[in-house]
Amino acid sequence: MADATPARGALWAAAHAERAALADDLAGLDDAQWARPSLCGRWTVEEVVAHLTAAGSTGPVRWTASVLGARFDFDLHNERRLAEHRGATPAETLERFRRVLTSTTSAPGPTAAWLGEVVVHAQDVRRPLGLLRTPPVDTVTAVARSYARRDFTVTSRSTIAGLRLEATDGPFTTGAGPLVSGTTVALTMAMAGRIAYCDDLTGPGVPVLRARCAPTPP
Repeated sequence: MADATPARGALWAAAHAERAALADDLAGLDDAQWARPSLCGRWTVEEVVAHLTAAGSTGPVRWTASVLGARFDFDLHNERRLAEHRGATPAETLERFRRVLTSTTSAPGPTAAWLGEVVVHAQDVRRPLGLLRTPPVDTVTAVARSYARRDFTVTSRSTIAGLRLEATDGPFTTGAGPLVSGTTVALTMAMAGRIAYCDDLTGPGVPVLRARCAPTPP
């Protein structure tokens, strides 16, 4: 079946490979680069990496306790876990991240979503830093298909409602409506709400997608 979800073990193997690749990319950063804003809200590069460490360290029981302690304020939950796993220096933050490279610990939810966390957040830091690596198309396709099926960690399905998405570098397609085309990673990042990646897309549906990715005015 062409759009079947890869086996759980294959998804974790891909997540481990993407964590390792990101750690290698970050090894030579200076302090100014670690402090650079990412594409993920107000978080810096270092804060995104600490968040990824938290994601690879927090299992279902700990996650549930943290969410309850934050009274279901997921932003507060994320900030608390980020602070817990951020080091005293960027070098320590990176070392802590390296310790979870092969972790299969996660909060409840589909494994493809946790692969998506790694893929999306890696690009959140790579693009502002000018780092050119993108994950393999097969890896990103698994995330794109998961995002197209449901809203979970991001409102991806809602973001693309009424649009037709077609990857130019792989098999991913979904939806019906005005066309949006581009690389699989650009489509995936746009589904995750990263407006910068709309610049990499073409088609009559792009203005609609861009408007949905735009930050909500305060």
